[in-house]
Amino acid sequence: MPLHLSDYDQALLDGAHGEAARLAMRILVRMAVVFEAETLMDISAAHIDSTVFQGDATMEYAERLAALGAKVAVPTSLNVSGVDEYGWKEWAVPPEWAHKAHRQMVAYRSMGAVQTWTCAPYQTDLRPKFGQQIAWGESNAIAFANSVIGARTERYPDLLDVCCAITGRVPAAGLHLTENRAGQDLLRLVDIPEQVQADEAFYPILGHLIGHLVQNRIPVIDGLVVQPDDDRLKALCAGMASSGAVALCHIVGVTPEAPTLEAAFQGNAPARVLDITLPMLREARRALSTADAGKLDMVVLGSPHFSLDEFRRLAPLLEGKQRHPNVQFLVTTSRMVRMLAEETGLMAPLEAFGGRITVDTCILTTPMLPPEIEVMMTNSAKFAYYTPGLLNRLMAFGSLEDCVHSAVEGRILTDETLWAE
Repeated sequence: MPLHLSDYDQALLDGAHGEAARLAMRILVRMAVVFEAETLMDISAAHIDSTVFQGDATMEYAERLAALGAKVAVPTSLNVSGVDEYGWKEWAVPPEWAHKAHRQMVAYRSMGAVQTWTCAPYQTDLRPKFGQQIAWGESNAIAFANSVIGARTERYPDLLDVCCAITGRVPAAGLHLTENRAGQDLLRLVDIPEQVQADEAFYPILGHLIGHLVQNRIPVIDGLVVQPDDDRLKALCAGMASSGAVALCHIVGVTPEAPTLEAAFQGNAPARVLDITLPMLREARRALSTADAGKLDMVVLGSPHFSLDEFRRLAPLLEGKQRHPNVQFLVTTSRMVRMLAEETGLMAPLEAFGGRITVDTCILTTPMLPPEIEVMMTNSAKFAYYTPGLLNRLMAFGSLEDCVHSAVEGRILTDETLWAE
């Protein structure tokens, strides 16, 4: 189908707004065909995932745009970079990698984006509003924006997201359009005790299971009897977007477009009805661990980035305790959250415990691990799912309390009370 351009689109394409905008529009026009869009539409915010350093090509792409004078046309946040700008020397990051990743950071910084450097932009001042049309990269952020906030974004891949930010335009297609946001599969929580639903570990496990069940479809979850907070919903979205490719999920009575089951499906019947049971959740929980109980080298928290509320929950768990000398304890977050944690005294318990922090990056995207780190533990389904393949390490999954307890004892320990058969 032919793409119809507005006068503004054509002006961008003709170079009336500069060479960087012209290049961005050329790419966007080509990609609109992939989205099967007939027109482009305005956005009012963007989140650029292209900040992740993936080699010379991503660095040179950013530097070329910057050299052409690229400036973002809408308020734009930046995803994690490939390096902790000031703390990378504390880890095993090769200097050449750090130098190039930093060059890529400088290029995006020059475009006028806000230096959030986080994979959780929805927990910053740039959090979008219900119904707002945006262009976001980063899988968990896309799922959260669509599902929890009710903002509207398609799955924007690296290198295209920045083009959307520069032009302020996106293909009028996919999840930007109301008719494409209806639920497809009904997932019923069957006989899941309330105490399990209230547990924070339930959400990453449920997300991991849903991703496997529905892949890239739109699930509707019915049967949740508790009101989850942002961090639990963050864990759910990250799990779904990692094991599957879920960009939008409706939770009946929780998410904005699903006050009722009928509203979630826009009056349609579900294509599939799947029951989620406690045995299925138990199996999903087991699948997140590849390491046997025993040796532990490192605990990693903050995938997606740790929030200030998560620091508040962590601090009392660390009080009066000390990590085992053989276990490193790492929290990843943004520079903004670290600053707030320092100002509110929440960093002191972590430091006294012997924990460390890295900011603005992700352990999955920067080569910071020394070779002696072989067995890791986390409370994140996203990190647990990706680590064996991306980092070639053994992984154990547990609750936040499990992670702290294991770090103290020097071996993998998980509380099976809620999950025992």
